[in-house]
Amino acid sequence: MKILVLGTASSGGFPQWNCNCAMCAGQRSGRVHAGARTQSSIAVSSDGHDWVLVNASPDIAEQIRARSPLQPRHGLHDTPIGAVVLTDAQIEHVGGLLSLREGDPLELYATPNVFEDLTNPLPLLPALQHYCGVHWHIVPIAGETYTSEFAVNGFDGLRFEALAVAGAAPPYASYRGDGLAGDNIALRVQDRRNGRRLFYAPNLPFLGKEEIEAMSDADCVLIDGTHWGGSEVLAAGLTTHQGGLLEAFGQISASRKLLIHIPSSDPILDERSVQRATLDRLGIEVAYDGMEIQL
Repeated sequence: MKILVLGTASSGGFPQWNCNCAMCAGQRSGRVHAGARTQSSIAVSSDGHDWVLVNASPDIAEQIRARSPLQPRHGLHDTPIGAVVLTDAQIEHVGGLLSLREGDPLELYATPNVFEDLTNPLPLLPALQHYCGVHWHIVPIAGETYTSEFAVNGFDGLRFEALAVAGAAPPYASYRGDGLAGDNIALRVQDRRNGRRLFYAPNLPFLGKEEIEAMSDADCVLIDGTHWGGSEVLAAGLTTHQGGLLEAFGQISASRKLLIHIPSSDPILDERSVQRATLDRLGIEVAYDGMEIQL
């Protein structure tokens, strides 16, 4: 399995367009040793030719222009992106769907809650029906169903499994109470040929028993860095901190452990920071735009 890391920042990218915090201002001036980052998204493939896009950030057009494996190869209009899987309905993960409107109908996979959010309060899907069209495929996470395997048409070499994880619905959602199953999912993707597994959770505010079990047999864990990376505990070089991230990473055997979806103010973006050095010592990587992972 091949994984293209297209974007690694949380909402707004890095440096954020209207942010003058120490990290963003430092990156612009060169005082902070950190590259610019677009908003988080990845693509996965079993053969390196046909790709499943996982989330479509508002930066997706820029990300495709920068990654030759995702660019057209044949004919006047073409794309090797065969499907899009959404992990939630946050704008930073769905805004790029509008940039994909010039092609064939989108093969879109999402939970019922996400489809509802993108149909009524934020009607992206009705709008897209007037351009390329959308073929809807339900990822059946809802109600009392918290895990489910699902197939992505044309990608028989990959096995997909969704896991409901904690996380609020987006601010625009019609239901804004406690999170419901299907508002936010993590993905387990397995290469059927060699058995290698990816665990991907770009929006993971809490690490519970179920999440740790789901990533226990993964070869690569790529999870949300929003809630942990810049904490005082990391700055002190300790082994536990908010959410139990380091404890969890200590319990899993994955050969690659990476953080993604990183806020623009987080000092782990600075390659020369104390926080980054702490992660390096623990074997935890900070994913970067353009990173390629082979499993």
